[in-house]
Amino acid sequence: MFGIGMPEVLLILAVALIVIGPKKLPDLAKSLGRAIGEFKKATHEFKQSIDINSDLKDVKDTFEDMNENIKEAVDIKVNQKSNTAEGVFRSSNDGKNVKNKAAKGSLKNV
Repeated sequence: MFGIGMPEVLLILAVALIVIGPKKLPDLAKSLGRAIGEFKKATHEFKQSIDINSDLKDVKDTFEDMNENIKEAVDIKVNQKSNTAEGVFRSSNDGKNVKNKAAKGSLKNV
C-alpha cells in the first residue's frame, strides 16, 4: 500500500494525534474509513460498468457479424435467382428465335 511500512504508519498516527487531538481522532478515523469505503464502492461500480460495456460490445459485434452474414447470404440468393431468371429468359428467347427463323425458312430442319 504505497510503500508505507509499519513505522511510517505509526509516525503518521502520532503526528495526527498531536495535531488533531485525542477527542477528534476517532471521529476523523471513522470519517476517513467511510470515505475509503465509498471510494472502493464507486471504483467497484465503475469496474462493473466497464465490464458490462465490454460485454455489450462483444454482443454488438456478434450481431453485426450475423447481420453481415445474412446480407451476404441474401445477396448470393438474389444473384442466383437473377442469373437463373436470365438463363430462362435467354433460353426462351433462343427458342422463339429458332421458331421465327424456321417460320421464315432460314432453318430447314427445325
